[in-house]
Amino acid sequence: MAPDAASAARLASVPKNIARVHLIGIAGTAMTALAGMLVERGFKVSGSDNQFYEPAAGLLRKLNVRLFHSFAAANLNPAPDIAIVGNVIPRVNPEAVALLASRIPYLSMPEALWHFFLSDRRVLMVAGTHGKTTSTAMMAQVLAAAGRDPSMLVGGLANNFGSNYRLGAGWDFVIEGDEYDTAFFDKGPKFLHYGAHGAIITAVEFDHADIYRDLDHVKSSFVKLAKELDEDRVLAVCADFPHAIAACRDTAAHRVTFGLHAGDFRAEALRIGTDGAHFAIVHGDKPIAREIHLPIGGRMNVANALGVAALLIECGIPIGDIAGGLKSFTGVARRQQVIGEAAGITVVDDFAHHPTAIGVTLLAIAERFAGRRILAAFEPRSNTARRNVFQDAFASAFDCAARVYLGPVYFKENDPIAESERLDVGMLARAISARGPVAAACASSDEILTRMTADARAGDVAVFMSNGPFDDLKTRFLEKMRTRG
Repeated sequence: MAPDAASAARLASVPKNIARVHLIGIAGTAMTALAGMLVERGFKVSGSDNQFYEPAAGLLRKLNVRLFHSFAAANLNPAPDIAIVGNVIPRVNPEAVALLASRIPYLSMPEALWHFFLSDRRVLMVAGTHGKTTSTAMMAQVLAAAGRDPSMLVGGLANNFGSNYRLGAGWDFVIEGDEYDTAFFDKGPKFLHYGAHGAIITAVEFDHADIYRDLDHVKSSFVKLAKELDEDRVLAVCADFPHAIAACRDTAAHRVTFGLHAGDFRAEALRIGTDGAHFAIVHGDKPIAREIHLPIGGRMNVANALGVAALLIECGIPIGDIAGGLKSFTGVARRQQVIGEAAGITVVDDFAHHPTAIGVTLLAIAERFAGRRILAAFEPRSNTARRNVFQDAFASAFDCAARVYLGPVYFKENDPIAESERLDVGMLARAISARGPVAAACASSDEILTRMTADARAGDVAVFMSNGPFDDLKTRFLEKMRTRG
């Protein structure tokens, strides 16, 4: 996958001798990981941002990185040897304006990853609308448990490694491939820059409504990825998502499929309980692993494990090593993460923000905590969730909950949404209630906290879902329950 002319020119401009690297938009998850990797390689790193959230903020505090808490031209003085620009940075950002007016060479985050870390490794990439982060961390743990010492970059805190990145001495580099755009100067998807030798596509559904017009537009990015993989590459595609299969129909790569309901690799004899998921893996009609134990449970996570197994088997990893690695996988922060229990109430933090992700998350929690009532709080914060494109789809996503608390639509200055295009939270609450759960549209996180505190009783599971900090509601609610208990 050769870079286009503009990307090739930026890569050619990278100085041979680099001491100092500056990251504009350093607090993004991938940018934080890149900062850590650069520090570990011996570069002097600085970075700027205007919002620092956990877990990225905690990871940055551990690094010897000079941080600027606002964007400004002065952050580029003295000039770094090279700047790396995150995809959240618009062209009008004052630091970006100053960068373009200077002679400082610059790269996008994916270009920098390729230049500094990927070009001499076997890149194993996970892409798709759902499950990317979990699958990436899972594959890295399988390879690490097998003694292959992989490198990793993932869009969350991988519990097995206590970090969102890892630099190993092995040949494999496991990376999360995002379909979101690359930078203000490169509007193509990030995952086209990584030169994947093997790739998993977990799902293709509509998302990122701020940059994609519709589902066909989303599919076009995956079509391009599939077409750029040649016959020496491996592509594992989830057969449970028809649009993923359709997007990869014309690939020249060696394609295998997997899924809970269809595919070359399937799960059978699936059992889910408090200790996670147990299942067998069948390839065609032949069982290849009779007992797989995945401690994190959840049907979507079983599908994620099938994708990891399918790709790694095709890459020559023995099924016994794969089974051992899956058994030792402890998950990713903010993915069905139990953060505590008080007054008989279990508190769970989750990143879910797409209707499909919310639905499978709540189903997984219902199966894990069978017979217990679920209280679900949701913040419409992602660029898609804030819009009304999923106005109808969100209604059924909460069917496994007993009570639902909807926060107000999050406002972003750099992405204001006209009222006619905005998710109608009041309408959504009525639609959810019509299906069975008792739902409330809340004016603030404080109102959610008040309502949940009043409603909660021993035996409940309280789930907080947002792709942002959600005003730290999970911790505030847990403290309320501790004082009650």
